Amino acid sequence: MSETFLDGRVRVTQPETGFRSGLDAVMLAAAVPASAGHAVLELGAGAGTASLCLVARVAGVLVTGVEIDPGLAALAAKNAAANGVDCKFVAADIFALPSDLRRDFDQVFANPPFHGEGQASPDAARATALMDGGMLRDWLKLGLQRTVSGGFFTAILRADRLNEALAALPERGVCAYPLWPKAGEAPKRVIVQARKGSGAPFALLPGLVLHRADGSWTDEADGVLRRGSALALSQARL
Repeated sequence: MSETFLDGRVRVTQPETGFRSGLDAVMLAAAVPASAGHAVLELGAGAGTASLCLVARVAGVLVTGVEIDPGLAALAAKNAAANGVDCKFVAADIFALPSDLRRDFDQVFANPPFHGEGQASPDAARATALMDGGMLRDWLKLGLQRTVSGGFFTAILRADRLNEALAALPERGVCAYPLWPKAGEAPKRVIVQARKGSGAPFALLPGLVLHRADGSWTDEADGVLRRGSALALSQARL
């Protein structure tokens, strides 16, 4: 199944069944404060949607995505070629990275499996993508470990798991950016960003309201989803 993102600038073929990337991937990519020449690592790349959206927004970034499912990693590589971009995708367990990836990156980002305890999907690929097996803390710690001093680790999570995320990350240099479905509604997703080695106090940012009361996108959300605008989580960059 082929889908488009960023108003058609990115086209991604995704599996017919199992987990498929959508809004979360686009929002995550928009929050990564990458610049041209940055070496970037995505943990759990899936079919490559987030990495490809990042490359479409920031020319000259050097992105490597790691995906445990060899079929998805191969599909991500095909998607990169179809979009005419030079992203590298590797089939590997993030907790057993190839030797050439056991280094520090300017930017690391992830959309970790975000369901804890509960009934797993009967679809094995979907279950792998969604069920964290009690390893959310390990995902976050690894992401920060692979980030260069002064660089950023960015992740999108279920909002009700923010406490777990903050417990796994340093007390300083971290911010949380909620994504509100509508004004006055509780957030379902939150973007967490950590600057490695920063002494800045924790910041709970205003976040982004996705929909107006009538269900249409807000101007700010539309800017991210269609025009490729960045989400500036600037208070964590001190």
